[in-house]
Amino acid sequence: MASRAQPASPHLTKPPFNVLVLDVGGTNVKLRATGQNELVKIPSGKSMSPRQMMSAVRRKTSAWSVHAVSIGLPGIVLHGRTLHESRNLGKGWVGFDFGKAFRVPVKVMNDAAMQALGSYQGGRMLFLGLGTGLGSAFIVDGRLESLELAHLLYRKNCTYEDYAGARALARLGTKKWSEHVTVIIKHFSKVLGADYVVLGGGNAKKLTELPPKCLIGDNENAFIGGFRLWEYMGASLGY
Repeated sequence: MASRAQPASPHLTKPPFNVLVLDVGGTNVKLRATGQNELVKIPSGKSMSPRQMMSAVRRKTSAWSVHAVSIGLPGIVLHGRTLHESRNLGKGWVGFDFGKAFRVPVKVMNDAAMQALGSYQGGRMLFLGLGTGLGSAFIVDGRLESLELAHLLYRKNCTYEDYAGARALARLGTKKWSEHVTVIIKHFSKVLGADYVVLGGGNAKKLTELPPKCLIGDNENAFIGGFRLWEYMGASLGY
């Protein structure tokens, strides 16, 4: 049975105020908040703009008390802003002001980095998210860095995502897709000197064999990562 990555400090996952966490993916936007047991899913896809997402989020959370928001977005995020439009979402994400839209403090980071933060167990951890695309992040002794490995060239003028993402799984079938993903995992693990690799995303469980030093992540760890972003901020917000 595959080992699962567990958060290193589960007692630190609830800050002393209410946080709404959004995990934005190419298939769904998933929401969870402090004090709410329900995991809410909003269908996304290539036509979803941030304004459309905000409209759906407001409808779903209108009765919730929220003091701060964490958002995990696909692609490059710098200083809380996404730098490029996602290949798996609609237009308008670059420069969108989530703080103004939510009217509470907001932290935005790469979606793979947010799940990596929630999965981290110390040392040198490589996180690879096998979902609609290929997310990646690396943590060394607590220092988190988002990576953009997905769009580097892999073979035949195609990227790593072209062989590891959901479209590759549909095109190649489970066996061939698993073979390519295993090669990719071993390559990046060796190059980065990872102590272990956490595999997140909905397709991680479809691997026919788990490569060495790998743990199957839990998508819930994305929300743990979102809560961890605010663990020590309660006092500064007055809670």
